[in-house]
Amino acid sequence: MCMERIPTTSRSLDHYYHINGDTFEKQYKEILSGYREWSELSHAEQWLVFPENMGESLCIDETAPSNGELYTVVSNRASRGGKGTLVAIIKGVSSGAVIEALMRIDEDRRLTVKEITMDMSNSMRLIARRCFPNAIRTIDRFHIQKLACDALQEMRIAHRWDAIQAETDAREKAQCMGHTYTPVILANGDTHKQLLARSRYLLFKPADKWTESQRQRAEVLFEAYPDLKEAYSLTHSLRMIFSKNSIKDAARLSLARWYDKVNRSGFKSFNVIAATLYEHYDEVLNFFVNRATNAFAESFNAKIKAFRTSLRGVTDIKFFLFRLTKLYA
Repeated sequence: MCMERIPTTSRSLDHYYHINGDTFEKQYKEILSGYREWSELSHAEQWLVFPENMGESLCIDETAPSNGELYTVVSNRASRGGKGTLVAIIKGVSSGAVIEALMRIDEDRRLTVKEITMDMSNSMRLIARRCFPNAIRTIDRFHIQKLACDALQEMRIAHRWDAIQAETDAREKAQCMGHTYTPVILANGDTHKQLLARSRYLLFKPADKWTESQRQRAEVLFEAYPDLKEAYSLTHSLRMIFSKNSIKDAARLSLARWYDKVNRSGFKSFNVIAATLYEHYDEVLNFFVNRATNAFAESFNAKIKAFRTSLRGVTDIKFFLFRLTKLYA
């Protein structure tokens, strides 16, 4: 027998239980939930800290639970996204405010943290260094790979604008001469403009995962635009450094070779990435100690956003955080 899915919002209970959903929502918030007696209510919008949820491996990231307002979230990887995951949630990303809130945790507990993963933000590095001095700081490999992918896509987009401009100019010239404009068709049936537009997704993928049509398109693309082939090779080789190496010293040597390739390529965007990597060299190489990433933090952020979506948005940030802590703290 097919069961109809019962909605979970209070206003949707009218039809099923013949109650006033709005009234029930108010009663739940004011009386049933215990929200008004919550010990953290006075400062909930600014900071929430749960020292009992500390662990040896933490993640730190930012999220926007309401109206684009950023909060810094510290989570415990060992709790696997269930109860005990939330160590702290603090309004803003200012290192000063976050450090002040985290310092409320006893020093003995903070010194037990062995590793903390983060993105490439300087404020996150400062927070980790000040609050968890015994922990190794590991920058997420996926943030680094994304920079390389963005640089590659930036080059593809620049070529696409050039192709659009060239096609527009050729069409106008043909019209002025009274001719019918016919675009150049490449070996796979695309025009230059189409080729560059349709190559977006294949440039994100390793070559061994291309479909047959993507393989044909890539051959035409790289023949027409050799610089994209070289940039794709740089992006792929950076990905392979993180995928194949398991020893920190070997990875250090591989990254040095990658720097040399970038320098010889002359690509401005990739030189910026190389300089950024050099600045964060030690934290990047710490990935090869435990192969830890910030994927757990991203997954936990997705849970927060899914919870927000199930509530049809957030009107009372304090009440939202109250319910969030009941689930994850």
